Amino acid sequence: MVEFTRRTLMATSAAAAIGVGAIGTATAADADTPGAPTIRGGLQRLATTARGAEVTGPFVFENGEVLFSLQHPSRDNPGPYDTAAVGVLAGHQFEFNGKNDEFDALEAPRSADAQGRVQVAGGEYDILVQEGAPIAGGDAKWGHPETPDGTDIAAFDGSRYGDVGYNPDMNFFVPTDDEGLEGYLFTNNETSPGSITRTPISRDEDGWEADLENAMNLENLAAFREIGGTRINCYGDLSPWETPMSAEEDYSHPRVSGPATVSDVVDAESGVGVRGAAAFWNRPDPTEIARSIEELFDESWYPQGTWALAGLEMQAYYLGAEPVDQDGETNTTNPIGDGYPNRYRYGHIVEVTEPTSAEPTPVKHHAMGRAAFECPEFMPDERTVYLASDGANKGLYKFVAEEPIPSYDDRMDVRGTLFAARVTNEDAARNQPPADVDLEIEWLELGTASNAEVESWIADYDDLTQVDYLETHAETDWQADLETALAEADEEVAINGNQDYIADAAILEWATQYAEEGPNGVDEDLRRVPFLETRAAAKAIGASVEFRKAEGIDSLDDAEPGDFLYVGISELNDGMADDAGDVRMERVDGGVVYRAELESGYDVSTLESVVVGPDATDRESVVDAAPINVDNVMVLDDGRVLLCEDKGSFGRSYPNDALWVYEPPTSLHVDSVAISQETTGEADLTLSSIPNGLAGGRVTVSLEHTDVAEIVGASYHDALELTAGPTISDDGSTAEFRFADIDDEIEPGTTDVTLATVELEGVGGGTTDITADVRSLDDDEGAAIEAQPRPGVVVTGPPPVGGGVGGRAPSDPDGDGTFEDINGNGRLDYDDVVLLFEHLDDESVTLNVDAYDFNDNGRIDYDDIDELYDEL
Repeated sequence: MVEFTRRTLMATSAAAAIGVGAIGTATAADADTPGAPTIRGGLQRLATTARGAEVTGPFVFENGEVLFSLQHPSRDNPGPYDTAAVGVLAGHQFEFNGKNDEFDALEAPRSADAQGRVQVAGGEYDILVQEGAPIAGGDAKWGHPETPDGTDIAAFDGSRYGDVGYNPDMNFFVPTDDEGLEGYLFTNNETSPGSITRTPISRDEDGWEADLENAMNLENLAAFREIGGTRINCYGDLSPWETPMSAEEDYSHPRVSGPATVSDVVDAESGVGVRGAAAFWNRPDPTEIARSIEELFDESWYPQGTWALAGLEMQAYYLGAEPVDQDGETNTTNPIGDGYPNRYRYGHIVEVTEPTSAEPTPVKHHAMGRAAFECPEFMPDERTVYLASDGANKGLYKFVAEEPIPSYDDRMDVRGTLFAARVTNEDAARNQPPADVDLEIEWLELGTASNAEVESWIADYDDLTQVDYLETHAETDWQADLETALAEADEEVAINGNQDYIADAAILEWATQYAEEGPNGVDEDLRRVPFLETRAAAKAIGASVEFRKAEGIDSLDDAEPGDFLYVGISELNDGMADDAGDVRMERVDGGVVYRAELESGYDVSTLESVVVGPDATDRESVVDAAPINVDNVMVLDDGRVLLCEDKGSFGRSYPNDALWVYEPPTSLHVDSVAISQETTGEADLTLSSIPNGLAGGRVTVSLEHTDVAEIVGASYHDALELTAGPTISDDGSTAEFRFADIDDEIEPGTTDVTLATVELEGVGGGTTDITADVRSLDDDEGAAIEAQPRPGVVVTGPPPVGGGVGGRAPSDPDGDGTFEDINGNGRLDYDDVVLLFEHLDDESVTLNVDAYDFNDNGRIDYDDIDELYDEL
């Protein structure tokens, strides 16, 4: 672990470890956050962008080459770095050996020339395509949506969500050949209307090349316009079945600002001071609402997300609405009628199905909720999706489909359950440094629905326009006196909400019924609430909607339980560092990268900080040496992680954002295992990686409670020929291993190295931790391997019920702690329900409440039978 603190800064050794110049020492003010910055593992700078640009949309090809977007560079940079672009880091290829020794760390850009261009360690930035480049024979521009009649959206006046094509983000490559050297690059552009561009690219001996003649803006296809198009397309993911997943980062979705809740508004009988941007979605010239509020109320405020209402008129024109008067400079307040975009159609995850066909087809996964989604992470089970939302007080979400998503013949039939995260540990609310506090997570179920169901609810709002905003909320006839009618409508909406959409009262009624009946017991007409007003619903039931700028989330493409999910929090402030809620940590404006170990069923329950950014007041040399405001994250095949910055100078000696490569520390895992009483099971002892090989070591495995389980056997990996023991203690609580890899059978760079296996026997019902203690562990270069221990859990179950099938004991097939497989045949089936019914009063059941309490009420009853049947 390389750690920087404000009180003691390790000099040259720390500098070498993260690839920067020498670091001095500094004194600290009392207000500084301890542990900021901290890097648990290794870190090196791979690239820096041109001045003013973020590092976005990282992608790594199968051959190890890296690509990213040059997003919104300064127009003052020398060409071609004054124009947004997508390019490859030519000259650098990852070897996927788990070690950052494959490249020399890039020095910080010091000269004006270096700061005005992209720099790459050991290579160059080879631009493939730039904003506005002619495509399709010159009939279109790269990243530019068009109206149905073919007019470039950039031709219209009015508020814009940035220059068209200036904000390329997501990049994912779908190969069309076996070598992965030819295919289609899918790129998002953050704008309104949104844009997803498909560009054919290929690689020969001279490098990668883009075929702009055959590139296409997918937004201009009829299939995209039919679903309302997309909006503010940010980062995304490539699904396990190789379809691009684009995230709509609709910052304007908050209906109440910051930490406020709908209950706060109803209790105050007014939304003045807390009403969010969503309420003003269909207002004529919506970005001017803050100015109107200032004139209407003594208490002026800026509704959260108002700036992201920019471009809504452009979205309407893209859909075919008749343009209102264009005066050459600004929007007018003349309302747009037919064709105005439906607020609930944006803020979704958009899948591009049939990505290599002549006309790819978009599908919006409405059942995954609405937010300012920066990116999703689709897990290898093809059912579980983690969702990160950008901005202040936005939350973390999870969706679990009932069946693997690609198994549905029609994506609109995809059905599943939406969850919001809640932080449960008290330490998270004790104003402690983020470097010292893990976040314990539980997932609150919001509701279950299919894409088609949610789509039907969304369609109820399709015909709402800016005209409705005036006619619903103003007493004055807007056609006779537009200025007065608009002021009346603004005042009414600010106080009582926008009655054209879901009302405040409906959200509170949903929350009330949720508390009384659970998520599946609410009235049918309220089921839409958590899917259309996701953030407001999550707040209403106590989810920790405090996470600040969750801008990155990723894991290994083939991740398994024991691997890690990484979450980038670009800035740890606002809701995560205030005086209210479940999360109240010390402020770190430089942000934090968390990781969560994947558990059975691809669940996660603990976020641990592995990279903590600096404080804004840290001395220049410290800030130069640590990543700040990490945005997108991407996990490489060898477990290293690309960290992309989006902040700029932040007290640095240079103004450029950087692309870092994070090398996580080696971890020593002990498997979790579930066994029945009087039966045995095995748990492996596994090193996550050995970049420099393995010479040998001494490790002890221990059980905390021998009244639950005992170690009854142990063995070594076959490759370890020189071994001692293993030695098992008389009480079965420990097993000691000593070994050496004298023949170098385990090669450097190998990942997931199983060292040994312990055999465990269930003694009594319950759980016990199983831990590994590293006495010594050396690599082939004679250096110590600083392995982080990752404990496991042994769960022992009840004895056979009614004799079982052949005397087999029950098992827990889904790892949730209850034993659904009562007959011990390894699966849940109808016979399990019958067996529980017939033996409900037997001691084998009544003395094992935790195993069979399926309704979670603390006792065994007939409802447990019903709950077990419902799981079939």
